[in-house]
Amino acid sequence: MLFSCRSLPGLARIAVVAAAFLVQPVTAAFAEGSLTVYAAASLKEVLDEVSAAWKAETGKETSVSFAGSSALAKQIEEGAPADLFISADLKWMDYLDKAGLVVGDSRVHLLGNRLVLVAPKDAEIAATISDGFPLADLLAGGHLAMANTDSVPAGTYGKAALQNLGVWDSVADKVAQAENVRAALLLVSRAEAPLGIVYETDAKTDTGVKVVDRFPESSHPAIVYPAAVLKEAKNAEDAAAFLTYLQGAKAHAIFTAAGFTVLARTN
Repeated sequence: MLFSCRSLPGLARIAVVAAAFLVQPVTAAFAEGSLTVYAAASLKEVLDEVSAAWKAETGKETSVSFAGSSALAKQIEEGAPADLFISADLKWMDYLDKAGLVVGDSRVHLLGNRLVLVAPKDAEIAATISDGFPLADLLAGGHLAMANTDSVPAGTYGKAALQNLGVWDSVADKVAQAENVRAALLLVSRAEAPLGIVYETDAKTDTGVKVVDRFPESSHPAIVYPAAVLKEAKNAEDAAAFLTYLQGAKAHAIFTAAGFTVLARTN
């Protein structure tokens, strides 16, 4: 539900906006008998496109719930009816694997991504990201939009990058934390925050933002999207087939066009 929170001051208003714009509720209703996929929020458009191609070729429906990887993993742990999980980092896939909820030999490192600093499209902001760059000054009293830095992959990658570059302490109290990376992106697109840290592929989906600069890949752990079939899958055969499709030529072309790096291919 969308609502106005203009009357709230500063960071409180930003936090409410961030919480209000989830990509899709984890509790969304799924089509009976369809393949159910839980996927990181940053995969929204590209996985919708791959799912449409899959349906065109096989006639099979795919119901996808998009949210932060941490929220999805917790839902799966609590018994949510998912067949396939695609996380934006290894941590949350490992979490489910250690809980005995993942078909271990189905796991693949599916995709890679890049981390970028974004600003509203009309903002007059320029910067080169390097050790000690003046991020706090660039914020000019505003807030830095990030996915939750303790649990959501885009947030943890971003915090690691800022720490390694020696600028985290200067902005730690200026971070507006969002439920997922798309909520953080929206804060910048709506000019609720002057800067944000998101995936490069997220920035490509929103004409309301511009990329200020890329973060050096050496500044944070490698961004890896693992995928795996879940042990409690009701449609395990379709889940395995769709996971294979995600590694095929058609999906490869879609992922590449969206800006992802393809890490796993079957042909």
